[in-house]
Amino acid sequence: MAALARWCFRHKWLVILLWVAALFGTGTAGKIAGDTYSNVFSLPNTESSKVIDLLDKAVHDQSGESDTVVWHVDKGSVRDASVRQRIEPMLDKVKHQKDVGQVVSAYDAAGSAQISKDGRTAYATVTYDVLGAELDKAQVHDLVDTAHGARTDGLQVELGGNIIQSVEQPPAGLSEFVGIGAAAVVLFLAFGSLFGMLTPIVTALFAIGISSSLIILLTHTMNVPDFAGQLAMLVGLGVGIDYALFIVTRHRKGILSGKSPEDSAVTAVNTSGRAVLFAGGTVCIALLGMFTVGLSLLYGVAIAAAMTVVVSVLAAITLLPAMLGVFGHRILSRRQRRKFAAEGPRTGDAVGAAMRWSTFVQRHPKSLAAVAVVVMAVLAIPTLSLRLGSSDQGNDQKSSTTRKAYDILADGFGPGFNGPLTILAEVPGGAGDKAALDGLVTTLGHTKGIAYAAALPMQPDSTVALVRAVPTTSPQDKATTTLINHLRSDVVPAAERGTTMKAYIGGPTATFKDFASVLGSKMPIFIGVIIALGFVLLLLAFRSLVVPLTAAVMNMVAAGASFGVLVATFQWAWGGSLLGANREGPIDAFLPVIMLALLFGLSMDYQVFLVSRMHEEWVHTKDSARAVRVGLAETSRVINSAAVIMICVFGAFALSGVRVLGMFGIGLAGAVALDAFILRTVLVPSLMHMFGTANWWLPGWLDKALPHMAVEPAEDEPTAQKGGAPDMALASSAD
Repeated sequence: MAALARWCFRHKWLVILLWVAALFGTGTAGKIAGDTYSNVFSLPNTESSKVIDLLDKAVHDQSGESDTVVWHVDKGSVRDASVRQRIEPMLDKVKHQKDVGQVVSAYDAAGSAQISKDGRTAYATVTYDVLGAELDKAQVHDLVDTAHGARTDGLQVELGGNIIQSVEQPPAGLSEFVGIGAAAVVLFLAFGSLFGMLTPIVTALFAIGISSSLIILLTHTMNVPDFAGQLAMLVGLGVGIDYALFIVTRHRKGILSGKSPEDSAVTAVNTSGRAVLFAGGTVCIALLGMFTVGLSLLYGVAIAAAMTVVVSVLAAITLLPAMLGVFGHRILSRRQRRKFAAEGPRTGDAVGAAMRWSTFVQRHPKSLAAVAVVVMAVLAIPTLSLRLGSSDQGNDQKSSTTRKAYDILADGFGPGFNGPLTILAEVPGGAGDKAALDGLVTTLGHTKGIAYAAALPMQPDSTVALVRAVPTTSPQDKATTTLINHLRSDVVPAAERGTTMKAYIGGPTATFKDFASVLGSKMPIFIGVIIALGFVLLLLAFRSLVVPLTAAVMNMVAAGASFGVLVATFQWAWGGSLLGANREGPIDAFLPVIMLALLFGLSMDYQVFLVSRMHEEWVHTKDSARAVRVGLAETSRVINSAAVIMICVFGAFALSGVRVLGMFGIGLAGAVALDAFILRTVLVPSLMHMFGTANWWLPGWLDKALPHMAVEPAEDEPTAQKGGAPDMALASSAD
């Protein structure tokens, strides 16, 4: 590491040129290739996947994108001539738009059921010949503008559908811009130097710029969901700035202790840079742990995010020392440079508020640990109510056309209309099976929880029938999930008995229920794998059993509390429309897996930076109390500053107004805040004071069997403070 850092420092312009070339090269390649994001995923061995497999046989001419045009009158009826004169010409224009294959209007014979009982609401289905991913935004905007053009006083026209929802998303990059701006303010207040502020941000921007292009290229080799890019950028901004922050802070301290900029940069990369390398590795391991879940949707997410972390680490250990070579002493604030010139090098243990807090923790470990445990336990209580499912257009902003269409349809046709169940029945047995199918439809119509059920006309010579059933409750209602379970375990088996008919319950609502069930069943394996890997890594790094065990427990405590915040904010809708929590609803099923992977990795970052300094002091003094006290004093400020930056970045995504992004933002920002300000600053050091020398105990036979590795080797230069760790006290706003 030292040789690499020195080479990058001395060949700074070549290194920077190579990174600029990589940025423009990957960017050009990504622009030429274009993205092919895909939200396709499979749920093997589930009923909903069986329905998807059979659906094309039942309605093979309706396989393209399908959207809905909804209209509603305040007075009178949608059948009135004045309404039809506005709607029918509009639908005729839509019918002749590019790639539109079919428009079924409520005024057509085939759409007679598309008018509500009170006659004030109606809808038309617009089916394209291609999938939504193949439509460009201009086509979608054309549909929206044409439909809205039919509006008039007393006649409301709205649109629903996934492709409509996609064009209403906020502009890409807005959240990133807000996050970067907030991070810049925090860094400037911390360092008091423009160049000190710019260095971590420029490093992170190079990393996410290259990563975003690589992710675009990745979409051509595997299925990558469309949210993977934004999630990777969120992670890249957070870890990219933080990793650079740790190294820059160490570098600034080295200069203030009397080292030359070159020696200080080399030492910073060889010490804090090693910790960054180790921390980045743990994040990647946690992210790639998503492969244990066995769902293809998450594979692209895992690789995209891990790839972003890898590029961020490479930037921190190569581009960053090159930039430090360019900036020289200007990485310090003017006040620091003047003070250094007047008073000379500064050495010794950390002083100020950080040391006072560390000493306070040493004196009151039991009471502080108790308070921290109580706080985390209270925050974790809502987790007991965690319910997995999926956001839908009922969670969109109230001002969006998709949310308005959703509400109009729910009012006119019932809450379950927006989440109908699709029952696919295989009827190979002729008249007997078809009689069983008729009996199933009749039974469904009389089943509690179903408002309406009917079989669609079968294709000629087909042995697959389609039945549409509309629940009386909304797609996100817990009662709808209970209904699906009842149909699968009781109603359908009773109808199949004595026949060769096989029926399967599917549709979007059932699919997301199956998705949640599959993820729930794989979660113990996933959690076990990432905790076991983290335990082994920390065991190797710190030659201790207590330290990795404590870290594993802290990860679970942080997860419980952060999920509690998430449930209260979004499932209970305490967050309000600003955060995208417009109404109560379940937590998206894939979110806990991704959050756990990220939370585990980020928690390991803070654990590594905190304990590596403690371990270094323990190796030199064999005084456990001093090791914990000095380690906390010299790392708490940098950890807290890094946490504030991550909270700003993640929090900016929470303000996007998109529920899923809001959940990611609040969940991760809350997790980082709890982890840094309560667990690593209070609970972990309190417990380590209580454990004493047991923190560093390792059986002799195990010590001999394990390979030796150094996360952050001690400095060997004579001017260095013994074991000096990042000390944000030297970079406070008072500088």
